[in-house]
Amino acid sequence: MCCIYDAWASKAGHENVRLMIDGEFEYELFTEYIMSETVHEKFYKVIRAIQQKISMEAYTVVYRAAMSFEKERLDIIYRFLIDGFKYGGRALYDYRLESVRQINRIAKKAGNESHLFLGFIRFEEMKNRVLFAQIEPKCNVLTLVAPHFEERMPDENWIIYDKKRRLAAIHPAGRQYYISMLTDAEVEQIRDMYENDTYEFLWRVFFNTIGIDERKNPACQRNMLPMWYRDCMTEFAEDKKSCVV
Repeated sequence: MCCIYDAWASKAGHENVRLMIDGEFEYELFTEYIMSETVHEKFYKVIRAIQQKISMEAYTVVYRAAMSFEKERLDIIYRFLIDGFKYGGRALYDYRLESVRQINRIAKKAGNESHLFLGFIRFEEMKNRVLFAQIEPKCNVLTLVAPHFEERMPDENWIIYDKKRRLAAIHPAGRQYYISMLTDAEVEQIRDMYENDTYEFLWRVFFNTIGIDERKNPACQRNMLPMWYRDCMTEFAEDKKSCVV
């Protein structure tokens, strides 16, 4: 949001500006790079402008697009806001605009992935009685899935850990969840508190034996549950402790 604010305030002309995320691009010759710093005032101004001058629904789409894994997501959001501030709330539904097609495409990917994780996340109890779940999503879906579990498990201590980004959604019982970056020491502490219990073993045995051989359809199963989701799921993992990295 601060990068968008600075680009707009630069008066360089939208056609002369391209927004990129630090660490996700290669430097080019004859190009001037300006790093944007986080300033909360700028951040809130951009958010308020999207909500008031376009719509709350547009802000939701922008937020989901920002959680996408697409390297060009920041510039896609910027191009959409150019059209959004020009045409107002109706811009979000004008698929004649390339910016609208692009932002809805990446926002939909993030939304779909977060929806799937609502069913694929597996919580397990650690030694300290904290419920722990591990995921490795393509998009940054923590803030999209955590409210779901906060509503359904308000009185539980739980953690959802994104091991790809080393981010965790941490929910103390009876309070709101928060997002935190975990250090190597904290990850190692989680490993030490993790244990495979008898019930997890029995669940995996049940999962592997309940199916009917004549009705097994691996292709259909992969379509409904892609392989890359399975590493952190109890029924597919042999040793859960070894998965925490």
